[in-house]
Amino acid sequence: MLTLNGDVGESFGHWNMGSDATLIPLLDMANIACGFHASDPEHMSKTVALCLKHKVTIGAHPGYPDLQGFGRRSMAMESNTVTQLVLYQVGALKAIAEHQGGKVTYIKPHGALYNDMMSSPEIFNALLSAAQSLSLPLMVLATREHQHYQALAADKGVSVIFEGFADRSYLKSGLLAPRSMDNAVLHQQDQILTQADAFIARAPIKTLDGKSVTLTIDTLCVHGDNQASIDVAKALRIRIDSAIAVGGGKQ
Repeated sequence: MLTLNGDVGESFGHWNMGSDATLIPLLDMANIACGFHASDPEHMSKTVALCLKHKVTIGAHPGYPDLQGFGRRSMAMESNTVTQLVLYQVGALKAIAEHQGGKVTYIKPHGALYNDMMSSPEIFNALLSAAQSLSLPLMVLATREHQHYQALAADKGVSVIFEGFADRSYLKSGLLAPRSMDNAVLHQQDQILTQADAFIARAPIKTLDGKSVTLTIDTLCVHGDNQASIDVAKALRIRIDSAIAVGGGKQ
C-alpha cells in the first residue's frame, strides 16, 4: 500500500518552519527532525504529540550536525562516526516518543546525509549499522538499483522502505537532480501532481535530462512549508486514498 510521508518538526527555539499542524493530519508517516539539522527537545515533543493525536506513524529524521546549513552540507566523517550520530539522534526521539506512549518505527536520513547515503557505500553501510542496532527499517531513495540496496540491507537483517519525491526532479539514473541544478525542485502544482500521478500509477516519470525512468516506491514524500505545498499535500492525500480504494487497499 502506497503511503504519504513528510518531513516535520523542523522548527528550532523561537524560529518556526513549516505548517506541521496542517500537514501532519494529511500524512501516513512523519519524519521528525532530531535536533542536529533542526528542532530541539521541546519541538520534538510537540511534533510527537501531533503525530499521536492524528495516528500518524513516527519516523526519525536524523541529519548531519549542521543547524546553520539545515543539514544540506556534506561533512567528511568516518563511517563509525556517522553510525554513532544517527544512534544518538534516533535514541533521543525514541525516548521522547516512548515518554508519550508512542514509538519510532523507521529511520529516514535528512538532506546531505540522505544524498551521501545513496552515493557512498560506506555511508550507506553506516546507516544500515545504526538501523540494525535499533531494529528499525531504513527509508532510502527508490532508484534503478532497487534489488542492490535491498540485498545490502537484507545482509544486515534490515528492511528498506523505498521512497519517491513528488516535488523533486530526477535524472535518467533514477537519482535526484542536485539542488544546484536549475529546476531541481518543482514548484508548480501541476508539475508536482503530474509526477505524483506517474508514481501512483507505477508509470515512467519524466527526467530533467529529457528521458524517463520507472521507479517502484513504497512511499511518496511531500513537503508542507507553505500554503501552496499544503494544497499539494491535500491533493496527494485524495489521489492516494482514491488509488487505494480502487485497488482494494493494495498498490
